[in-house]
Amino acid sequence: MVFLSLALFFVPLLNGLIAGAVGGYKVGGVGRALVAAILPAVVVGIGLWIAFAFLEAPVWGFLAGAAVGVIILLADLGLFIGAVVGGALGSRNR
Repeated sequence: MVFLSLALFFVPLLNGLIAGAVGGYKVGGVGRALVAAILPAVVVGIGLWIAFAFLEAPVWGFLAGAAVGVIILLADLGLFIGAVVGGALGSRNR
């Protein structure tokens, strides 16, 4: 999903929908597709918290990680919609 979304960066509204639909179809289920779409946001948020914790600023790390996670979730709304559609189609065809 991430690679396809980055490859279609020049089509801002459709890149998430297409990447989510293809990724959701590949994993074969709505639940798995949503996990695959949300996992990068969680990883980036935790990574920022760890980075700031090593710099002895864990509160700033928590706030920065949470903010980036929310921004990614909102920005990838098309990815989630595409993941649901692709996951539904993938589970129906199996």
